[in-house]
Amino acid sequence: MEIIAVPAIVSLVFGIVELYKKAVEKHQKKEDFLRLIPVLSTALGLIAGLVCYFAIPGIILADSVISALIIGGASGLSATGCNQIFKQLHKYGIHIKKEEDTSESDTENKDDSNSN
Repeated sequence: MEIIAVPAIVSLVFGIVELYKKAVEKHQKKEDFLRLIPVLSTALGLIAGLVCYFAIPGIILADSVISALIIGGASGLSATGCNQIFKQLHKYGIHIKKEEDTSESDTENKDDSNSN
């Protein structure tokens, strides 16, 4: 049960960061705000680690406040890393598609091959 805190913190921080990105999307100094994402992710992770430690002690594998802060901060930064995985894959032309999208493109390819 103690391991559940890390993916929960990563998911929570990832969601909040996505909302943050949507909120600053049309701002004139968008790039300045986007540079704050790793700091924001770490801060949110630290706060979540503390909340888990004090509010739900059985959910986080930490025997001290410092351990909870480290686990929370690392989990927050992991959310930033998760975002970068998809961003870098897209940058190099690797697109993650849903199962439905793949089947549609397969049927289009079959139709094209039959018409030749």
